[in-house]
Amino acid sequence: KLLTGGTDHSFASLFLNKISSIERIAMSKFFIFFGLSLLIAISPSIILGHGNEEHSGGLFDKLKDAVFGSYGDQQPFGRVGMGSEVSRNVAINMSDQFRFDPETITVGLGETLRLSFQNTGQQTHDWIFGTAFEISEYMEMMRRFPDREQNEPQNIQLKPGEEHELVWQFNKQGNFEYACLQPGHYEAGMRGTLAVQ
Repeated sequence: KLLTGGTDHSFASLFLNKISSIERIAMSKFFIFFGLSLLIAISPSIILGHGNEEHSGGLFDKLKDAVFGSYGDQQPFGRVGMGSEVSRNVAINMSDQFRFDPETITVGLGETLRLSFQNTGQQTHDWIFGTAFEISEYMEMMRRFPDREQNEPQNIQLKPGEEHELVWQFNKQGNFEYACLQPGHYEAGMRGTLAVQ
């Protein structure tokens, strides 16, 4: 009567619903497994981006921007911005004349810039950005640990001929500094000012 056409189909319905829910669970597990396998198969360098390319250039950062619309951690001088909000591009040249070009940058409060760096010299150069106090602290740390890698997004180090891009939102008003802290470079005048008005 239950499965052969009788009037009571509740057991058959229950049985079919159970099979359907088992199929859904199996499919969910399949897609989770497939997704994880795909993530493992993709090279970490593609997911996380590459060393001296645009900061927000990694697939992970692009997905994060698109899905969550997120910014980087807030700093006293701004935060990593989103490429979709860039209002202008500023080219910054680092040279062996121990100068940045330009040496002064003026930015509107809340403006997001794409900073495009190029080391045209034959020596390694830094772009360390922050308040005057932070620059002096960083300089002391670089003197004590000269081989320390730059791990803050706003601080970069370029070998001769290298280029780098950084998208930065200047959401804090004030006068800030940038400097090259390679031995002797700051003392030779390789520094600049950035005013957020």
